[in-house]
Amino acid sequence: MSIALDNPFDSRSIEGTNVLKLDFDKLNRIPENNMVIPVAVQNSVTNEVILVAYTNELAFEETVKKRKAIFWSTSRNELWFKGEESGNTFSIDSIFVNCEQNSLVYKVTPDKGNICHTSTNGVSNNCYYRRVDLDTLELVLA
Repeated sequence: MSIALDNPFDSRSIEGTNVLKLDFDKLNRIPENNMVIPVAVQNSVTNEVILVAYTNELAFEETVKKRKAIFWSTSRNELWFKGEESGNTFSIDSIFVNCEQNSLVYKVTPDKGNICHTSTNGVSNNCYYRRVDLDTLELVLA
């Protein structure tokens, strides 16, 4: 039995809907001059996957220098210091690279209690707070 998503976000937003709207075209919208690779961000203590983001050379250099998770925002086309406004920053514990050197895993410690902006819904503390109901293809709370 599935429980419909009860979320205070605007149901038209991607975060507030229980309708599956996968963005298969996202990488095609990244400007040509902003080469990026994906970064899976994992909590060092719980091993929970917190989010997947992107980095480019500048964001990676800033991450290493500051030992904080800094990404390249593909939607805003700018450097994104995760949690700079909310205070929900991540300290870098270690960085792993895959065999083809085209993706990374950042093992992090959240510096504050919340991890994702959706944690204000009272249900989640990471970006993976919904699962796909395989019978209806609707999103339900995990």
